[in-house]
Amino acid sequence: MGQSSSIPGSTHRPSPTNPTHHHHHHRTTAPRSETYYFSMADPDDNQCGNIGNVDDYISELPDECLSSIFHFLSSGDRKNASLVSKRWLKIEGQSRHRLSLNAQSDLLVQIPSLFSRFDAVTKLALRCDRRSVSLDDDALTLISLRCKNLTRLKLRACRELTDAGMAAFARNCKNLKKFSCGSCAFGVKGMNAVLDHCASLEELSVKRLRGVNDAVEAPVGPGLAASSLRTICLKELYNGPSFGPLIVGAKNLKTLKLLRCLGDWDKVLEDIGRRKNCLVEVHLERLQVTDAGLMAVSGFPDLEILHLVKTPECTNAGIVCVAEHCKLLRKLHIDGWRTNRIGNEGLISIGKHCGNLQELVLIGVNLTAVSLESVATNCQRLERLALCGSETIGDAEISCVASKCVALKKLCIKGCPVTDQGIEAFAWGCPNLVKIKVKKCRGVTSDLADWLKVRRGSLMVNLDVCEVEADGLDASASDGGAQEDGVEFPPMVMSQVSGAIGGASAAVDIPSSSNWRPSIFRSRLGLFGGRSLVACTFRRWSNGGSGSNDSS
Repeated sequence: MGQSSSIPGSTHRPSPTNPTHHHHHHRTTAPRSETYYFSMADPDDNQCGNIGNVDDYISELPDECLSSIFHFLSSGDRKNASLVSKRWLKIEGQSRHRLSLNAQSDLLVQIPSLFSRFDAVTKLALRCDRRSVSLDDDALTLISLRCKNLTRLKLRACRELTDAGMAAFARNCKNLKKFSCGSCAFGVKGMNAVLDHCASLEELSVKRLRGVNDAVEAPVGPGLAASSLRTICLKELYNGPSFGPLIVGAKNLKTLKLLRCLGDWDKVLEDIGRRKNCLVEVHLERLQVTDAGLMAVSGFPDLEILHLVKTPECTNAGIVCVAEHCKLLRKLHIDGWRTNRIGNEGLISIGKHCGNLQELVLIGVNLTAVSLESVATNCQRLERLALCGSETIGDAEISCVASKCVALKKLCIKGCPVTDQGIEAFAWGCPNLVKIKVKKCRGVTSDLADWLKVRRGSLMVNLDVCEVEADGLDASASDGGAQEDGVEFPPMVMSQVSGAIGGASAAVDIPSSSNWRPSIFRSRLGLFGGRSLVACTFRRWSNGGSGSNDSS
């Protein structure tokens, strides 16, 4: 490892293949540049001294500076840097705050040495392969004794953990702020232990918690954490309403995501609406929710983001109630699942009452120019619009959007019976339009993209004119990946401590459903392996963002 210091004005150096070679240029040359080498000879020697009378400046750096430098390195570079010397090994371990481990049963014997080195970890992820035996209560308890300052914990497929292990962990790690678990087997008692002891808990994500099922009558929560919780995400639970007391008792809750959880949710939403709440973001996906639940949601005065995905019992009446009372609504996603229960009436009310709307996603909702004109005329801040899988959105409706949506910046049209004539309207309409995507619209030809680019050079045009059935349209945010992990933590640095800890490869599960097609077919048609185009598109758009007060 070396560092070169070049001097301005230096000329050719002797060729390494012919050191005696001389250049016959008659001009004055500057002194040859020097190369400084930093000693790495002995990892046990913390005072490396110098080589060739050149000082070793890196050895003189304070520990704090080296620690700061390590934070800018990638996982592989950090691992390589830790091998330079014992001092670097120690500093790298003490400066690492995130750790992700393969949580198999043999991790237990590695815990003492592992956390002796990484003694400053505050964010920990424990993942186990589905085919392996996970760590047990003893291992988790030992980890909690070594990491009492832990603030984030993610558990994946740790099926050997029980209520007793979670209770011991909660007693030792009371500073926990974010907790996420998926495919675990502990039950209500273990969850309540976390809520009772971790009074600073802010984000909770629970997915496929097998210990919470229909046979369990005891409720979850609220516990001491109810006053500090800001985000709750529940996904794929057999008895989701058992978390009702926790949700209702979390008075400072800002974000609520209920995704594919069995049970009647109307009563839970009504209980929330009866008390003062500060909910800003609500996601309801594939739930047993009716208009009564939407009317309860309309009692959330601070609501800004609403995702209503594949809830077939919701109709125009519920949407109208939400529009009339939630005047701060900025983002609205509706997947009508082609039930024709949400249509013009609901969207006309949205256009009439929700003047702050910035993002609108409509999938499987059959509209006409009447409702689109209401939205385009009254929602002057609308910047992002997606219209997908609608049988009634044609050239007239698209021309209405082009002429009325002055603030529109990004547009996605998928699986609608539009033609070149409708899309051509954007050559002059929507003056602020930056990007347009047209997917699976059979009436649109490939020549349209070049035609639009000629007339609007700054417009990004993405056309996919393959003739494909639109039965794969899906507005599910979780299918698209935007909410797949709920409030899970950022990607953590992977560490390997001997062969017992590392080495597990990630398994990709291929979904089995009636809509599944061979991977090569999906790849060629741009379906991204089952991921929703709209969810992926708007995740990028939202992150890039227009809303200055976006809380999503």
